[in-house]
Amino acid sequence: MSQLKDRILEDTKDAMRARDKARLGVLRLITAAIKQKEVDERIELDDAAVLAVLEKMVKQRRDSIAQYEKAGRDDLREVEEFELQLIQTYLPEQLSDDEIAALIDKAIATTGAASMKDMGKVMGMLKPKLAGRADMGKVSQAIKQRLSG
Repeated sequence: MSQLKDRILEDTKDAMRARDKARLGVLRLITAAIKQKEVDERIELDDAAVLAVLEKMVKQRRDSIAQYEKAGRDDLREVEEFELQLIQTYLPEQLSDDEIAALIDKAIATTGAASMKDMGKVMGMLKPKLAGRADMGKVSQAIKQRLSG
């Protein structure tokens, strides 16, 4: 069983004992997403797969926050931000912009990328290194800027 999954389950039990309804609700969302993936694929998820589920949840929350800001729904935005912060506690430490830029430069040099046609090579090289440690949307934008400019 995944250590990350075990940690989430233990935190769920702790939240139940503490009667922390807000935290418990988010932890149940995480657990449900993990279980759904396991049922759909008929496998037990390892840490990498659990990280992928968490990354997807983070992306969903960021998208929702942007939509709620546009709609002026601060009440819903606050809920999503709380969920996002809690989910992110289970992700590895995020890389700084400078660290990401250095990895992008190294990947471009290693792959010999010269234009937008080579973006797939660069992303393919970076994705395993940055999984759970950076917003891949921002990484993609940074690569596009480097390759087009």
